[in-house]
Amino acid sequence: MNLNQFRDITRYPSAIAGLIIIFILIGISVYTIFALPYNETVVKWRGGDMVWQDNPRTAPPTWTNYFRSKKLPETLIFRSTDAGIDKQRTPLKDDLTDVYMAFQFDYTADDFPQEIILFFDSTFEQKAPYISLTWITPDGRKINIGDFSIEKTYTRRISQDEKLTKKLDGQPAEIGLFADPNSDVLQPLKGTYTLEVAGLTFEPGSDFDVKTVIYGKVFGLAGTDHLRRDLLLALLWGTPVALAFGLIAAVATSVLTMIIAAAGTWYGGWVDSLIQRITEINMMLPVLPILIMVGVFYSRSLWVILGVVIVLSIFSASIKSYRSIFMQEREAGYIQAAKSYGAGNGRIIFLYLIPRIIPILIPSLVVLIPSFVFLEASLAVLGLGDPLMPTWGKIIDDARTNGALYKGLYYWVLEPSFMLMLTGFSFAMLGFALDRIFNPRLRGM
Repeated sequence: MNLNQFRDITRYPSAIAGLIIIFILIGISVYTIFALPYNETVVKWRGGDMVWQDNPRTAPPTWTNYFRSKKLPETLIFRSTDAGIDKQRTPLKDDLTDVYMAFQFDYTADDFPQEIILFFDSTFEQKAPYISLTWITPDGRKINIGDFSIEKTYTRRISQDEKLTKKLDGQPAEIGLFADPNSDVLQPLKGTYTLEVAGLTFEPGSDFDVKTVIYGKVFGLAGTDHLRRDLLLALLWGTPVALAFGLIAAVATSVLTMIIAAAGTWYGGWVDSLIQRITEINMMLPVLPILIMVGVFYSRSLWVILGVVIVLSIFSASIKSYRSIFMQEREAGYIQAAKSYGAGNGRIIFLYLIPRIIPILIPSLVVLIPSFVFLEASLAVLGLGDPLMPTWGKIIDDARTNGALYKGLYYWVLEPSFMLMLTGFSFAMLGFALDRIFNPRLRGM
């Protein structure tokens, strides 16, 4: 592309918009690769509840609250090790020690939390600490929500406590502990709540810490999935994966197809006939079913799939289009002049024939990129995506498998779909503008 052609791009607002979006996507990709190392991302994404235990399940993005009349709660997390938490230890007799701490918070949401879980870590030799939990509501009611012993690592799921549910008139803890008793309509009582954690330790040096998580119903910029995973991680990593897959596939297939077509046209004879027969056979092969068989019977690795895609796309219908152009160029005067002064076959193919078709190649290559991006996403949606990489297609597949649309979890599908459409839209706008620039017959249309 020369300077004049680059200047021509500025005459097309759609091309400028497409370039801006592409640069943004490239910027996201660069940031993701350096800020979120691949190996760490894979381990984290496949870590399940242990890694994401502080996140709510299937929670839409926090910013959706701006469009709701009924504000959903955000997740509240309190740790006994946090600054400002007064952890009181009072020695009693012998090795008995009383431990007390209180977590106070304001609740202003219009809906109830998703669930309540307490995570305990304790140190002891033989006698485990004994814990008592008290819930104090804004109107002064005190509710005992549990008395129990804890292990060295212990999880108390308040929302699944059947005894507490009976005490709260059959309401789950996340509703009964927050419900307004003076309201005819089931709604949360807003105000300041206090969770008191009192414990007894029975050995010298024995102690415990607790993390309280009151799970909200909205989370982060992209929300969470059924495994509590932050979807923003997959949306970010899906960007470099999609661009790399689309760009490598498009460039490799376009360049190799052009070289094969040029070589077949120049050498002619049995070489050209063989290339044409292979192309005709390949045009009849169903690409998607072949890729599905590769994914099912051989490997679902993204790079294996990419290699198969390139192999199947080399001998495409473009070979015949390029061949018709090369047939005309082969008889041009400058080609005959090159032959007369002894130019070799390789020199003629790579320095005289191929450069003549590059202006046609560039627009088609740009438009071809999103088609490979969509192909990778389609395979992932069919359950044949890379099992390790978090990608846009994998998000859609997880959403489909878990019935996201039937449960009203539209964000789970719309976010990766929007990224796919944005990518396709940007390359399409740029490609159509480049087609007009390199093909003078389209400039007036």
